[in-house]
Amino acid sequence: MNPFIAEALRLAEKSLLLSSPNPHVGCLITSAEGQTLGRGFTRRAGQAHAEIDALRDAQTKGHDLQGATAYVTLEPCSHQGRTGACCDALIAAGIDKVVASITDPNPLVSGQGLARLRSAGVVVEVGPGAQLSRELNIGFFSRMIRQTPWVRLKIAASLDGKTALNNGASQWITSEAARADGHSWRARSCAVLSGIGTVLADDPRLDVRLVATERQPQLVLIDNRLETPPNARLFDVERALCIYTASQDEVKKMALQARGAEVICLPGANEKVDLRAMLHDLAKREINELHVEAGPGLNGALLSQRLVDEVLLYLAPKVLGAGLDMASFGPLSALSEAVGLTFQSIDRLGPDLRIVARIAGRDQF
Repeated sequence: MNPFIAEALRLAEKSLLLSSPNPHVGCLITSAEGQTLGRGFTRRAGQAHAEIDALRDAQTKGHDLQGATAYVTLEPCSHQGRTGACCDALIAAGIDKVVASITDPNPLVSGQGLARLRSAGVVVEVGPGAQLSRELNIGFFSRMIRQTPWVRLKIAASLDGKTALNNGASQWITSEAARADGHSWRARSCAVLSGIGTVLADDPRLDVRLVATERQPQLVLIDNRLETPPNARLFDVERALCIYTASQDEVKKMALQARGAEVICLPGANEKVDLRAMLHDLAKREINELHVEAGPGLNGALLSQRLVDEVLLYLAPKVLGAGLDMASFGPLSALSEAVGLTFQSIDRLGPDLRIVARIAGRDQF
């Protein structure tokens, strides 16, 4: 791979916990001779995009950018959003060439930033590092192309697939290393999704605590009958909170709204939330990656309705016997009805295994 694009991709990784709902982008600016002039990555929403960050870095160091090359992991934007158009800033700075990993899937940008650069006489190359850039922004691509977030289902379980004992005890099946890693995946998401069963059983905060982060992801809760206690610990964290429900109980709704929650009624079958409609609504709310930490009921509903894209599974070297399963759905009548997955990675984290597996074909969009 082009070493300058490789460096830009490393810079893009620095925005993983920062830039949502904007994509994770890195930019490296070099002279014609290959000297590094500026480095940048996309900051928090409303702050500098990667290209602007790199231009400022170069200008702070006193570099002349006439004839320079910008290596950027996503097509420079061409529209006025929270910030100005990055392609215009590159042109104004005198950049001679732009190497972009991949075209922006946002219909407000797609191809237009590259076209504007070419019209200004900038040499444009597209393609180096495309797959890695897309993977880094799988949620952004999903939202723009499918109009749904990328749904990642996180599960911590024993080797025999139990997430808790029959009495509900689950702290702690996996190690501290696995728990911290799970929080890093929480931190990179736009929102964490859970269900009312988890809230009533564990009274969790569902925030990021075990890794450093400048932003807390939003919290999304599925509560079919509006049973969330107004004094639940999840209200103790400063962040946006959406509760999806099938209930039209105005008294309960007002009590939860008084605690800062937005309550959204999306009834589906059997007096339960329409999960597919919820995902489309979350996409409209700029949710790219949805990190699910729920019980077997909600896990099973999402899997059986083929709404999960990826499974993040932590397996501890323990056998629990009777206990709560990872997901409750079925029974199936044939093995061909199983939810098929493909392994993406298998790693050791302390004594535990971390398995990342994708639902077969879900990343083909």
